[in-house]
Amino acid sequence: MNAIDEMAAAQGVAYMDGRFMPLAEATIPILDRGFLRSDVTYDALHVWKGRFFRMQDHIERFRASIAGLRMSLPHTDDELRDILMECVRRTGYRDAFVMVMCSRGVQPPGTRDPRLCRNRLYAYVTPFLWIANEDQRRDGWKLVLAKTQRIPSEALDQRIKNFHWLDLTMSLFEAYDQDAHTTVLPLADGTITEGPGYNVFIVKDGALASPDRGMFEGITRRTVAEIAADLQMRCEFRPVRVEELDTADEIFSSTTAGGITPITSYNGRPIGDGRPGPVTRRILDLYWQRHEDAAFTTPVVYDDP
Repeated sequence: MNAIDEMAAAQGVAYMDGRFMPLAEATIPILDRGFLRSDVTYDALHVWKGRFFRMQDHIERFRASIAGLRMSLPHTDDELRDILMECVRRTGYRDAFVMVMCSRGVQPPGTRDPRLCRNRLYAYVTPFLWIANEDQRRDGWKLVLAKTQRIPSEALDQRIKNFHWLDLTMSLFEAYDQDAHTTVLPLADGTITEGPGYNVFIVKDGALASPDRGMFEGITRRTVAEIAADLQMRCEFRPVRVEELDTADEIFSSTTAGGITPITSYNGRPIGDGRPGPVTRRILDLYWQRHEDAAFTTPVVYDDP
């Protein structure tokens, strides 16, 4: 793909440090520490059928990440909501993927002191993104346990959403080398963390479990736990051992980019009968039903009725 094709493919609207523009025209300074040092945090939201899903929860999590990196923005929550709403309104998209970012910014010449940077707000909207294609959503992912370990929370607090993805990215090559779709990354202590862009749940004897450290605390992960409570199913956030994946009745992932994805193969072996399991299917259905509940959604006001 040449530069012209790349620009044409960038469909959407961006907000770059005070200005709205077509996504294809959006740029950041090459000296921005967000680019040079991955010194940036972000949050990913989505709009479904013209409504933001759990918008305030995402903004609160974004605020926590900003504070965790000792950054600050002058915008109020209402101003952040207005910027994201305006980005979506300008696209007209009813189903959209929304990114909001806070970058450290450009440091003054002659210093590496991050305190001297003016933090910058960036955002963009594209058509809705599915982390898995249609066949994978129907039949399930093939998952492998990566040899690449997740960067431990003692080095980088994974509860702060960040673009430091090299451990996640390199693990994907392991999956592709084994004719699989994706991975879950372990820690040195023999527990699992997360995959590239999603949390992992196991189902055993009707109970759910998801790792409680070394991973990002996803809004979709939180939604799954709430659905499980409604179904009176036990759902635990706790250390999950690698061996538990071998004996799980079902495994699935959760993420903003597409919700719930069944995992039907692990390390080359089918999970159960090799098809999405009943618990996964039930949670998937109830997850999308929540997108029609006014308690969890915020409508976008578009130009056309």
